[in-house]
Amino acid sequence: MAELSPMQQSSISGNVKTAYDEFYEKHDEAWRMLGARYKAQHIIDVAGGRTFKKVLEVGAGDGSILKYLADAGFAETYYAVEISESGVEHIKSRKIPGVKSVQLFDGYKLAFERNSFDLVILSHVLEHVEHERVLLREIKRVGRHCIIEVPLDYRAGVDRRIKHFLAYGHINIYTPTSLRYLLRTEGFEVEDDLTSLISPEVTRFNTYKNQKKAKSLITDLKITGEFSAKTTLGKVFGTKMKERLANAYTVLCKKTDEQVAIF
Repeated sequence: MAELSPMQQSSISGNVKTAYDEFYEKHDEAWRMLGARYKAQHIIDVAGGRTFKKVLEVGAGDGSILKYLADAGFAETYYAVEISESGVEHIKSRKIPGVKSVQLFDGYKLAFERNSFDLVILSHVLEHVEHERVLLREIKRVGRHCIIEVPLDYRAGVDRRIKHFLAYGHINIYTPTSLRYLLRTEGFEVEDDLTSLISPEVTRFNTYKNQKKAKSLITDLKITGEFSAKTTLGKVFGTKMKERLANAYTVLCKKTDEQVAIF
């Protein structure tokens, strides 16, 4: 494996690792599986029928997404790396068919040879990463393609919601444009993309289970109505409106040999 540069020798802060260890020890299985089902479907959709035999998920959490992908027959073999020991144990305990390796890693250095994977998946990870470009360079080194999904936190009122985002560990915020720019400047070419809204099913679970609000017909109608209105506006006004209203953005990229000139 190629020698790592000093910049690639970064590692995650101790407090970050501790936070995620504790998170997966206390995590809500039903909530994570619900979210993972939609994230896995976004991966399948943006892949658009392409065949990927050997897949690596970076920041695989507790293996929820891998489980759905394996159940759908998305790839032949799967590999996973995760910064949290409790997350690694959760993945192993699932005994997911096709999973060949589950490894603890330091958040940046991947112990694989160049071009080891047909596809690297990074789903709702980049917003948590302290040195995002360092990780992207490692992904580019080990994979031929990548699928990345991020939440779209940057919108009106974002300044007032900093504590809210930090409570979820979101230290980077993106728009579709800012993610595309980041990827382009790191030598990735976007082959396909999609935007998505939080489904009414997920919103209801979050409202009634997580937030413990009383169930009501009015709340149900409001949740369904808001989703329908945003969906309709996106269809009527096109891509830019979809991107403005969306809650998540998913891209399929391939690496290029292009070296972006700086100065």
